[in-house]
Amino acid sequence: MLNQIAGGLVVSCQALPHEPLHSSYIMSRLALAAKLGGAVGIRANTKEDILAIKQEVDLPVIGIVKRDYEDSGVFITATKREIDELLESGCEMIAMDATIRPRPGRVTTAELVSYCQKRGPGVQLMADISTVEEAVVAQALGFDCVSTTLHGYTPYTSMSKLYDDDFAFLKEVLRKVRIPVIAEGNVQEPEMLKRCLELGAASAVVGGAITRPMEITKRFVEAIK
Repeated sequence: MLNQIAGGLVVSCQALPHEPLHSSYIMSRLALAAKLGGAVGIRANTKEDILAIKQEVDLPVIGIVKRDYEDSGVFITATKREIDELLESGCEMIAMDATIRPRPGRVTTAELVSYCQKRGPGVQLMADISTVEEAVVAQALGFDCVSTTLHGYTPYTSMSKLYDDDFAFLKEVLRKVRIPVIAEGNVQEPEMLKRCLELGAASAVVGGAITRPMEITKRFVEAIK
């Protein structure tokens, strides 16, 4: 999958239960719109959405399952349960939270990586990280790539944005790891996407700026208040 998405745009097609577009059918149509617009891959949440998307488009899919657990702040592909669901979906890559935060049930990220590699050896693994140190650890654990997805979304990075200081965080991750780095998180404009790729990101994932019309509307409304 990394070869298929190299140098291109991956579009995240997700909607949580409380959001207006929550529907596997709608996500499949968003994925089709993304493909027609030139996307080279899709990032999607839940087995059901991925199955629907795969019936609509032939683009490779980065699969996740978002699920809340009471004993952990980790909610992106947090346990073996989510791994099993994603392996059944046929997605080409599985992304999981690879931050330093404790996982539900105290399972370790290393255990999940090993479990996935044994159960689905043909599926690549993406580490959603929030710090440079987490990226380095993810590389050592055997992930195929790292994504900046969670930078700015963990308690210890919450004041930061991916685009701060001309993508300084992305630059540092690129310096510290050898595996491909995917830019994700607050890539809000086409110029930002272009800059990420210029700096050396293998690819970039854009979601909210393309597939979340409620949030896009809010941005416009805020500008005229």
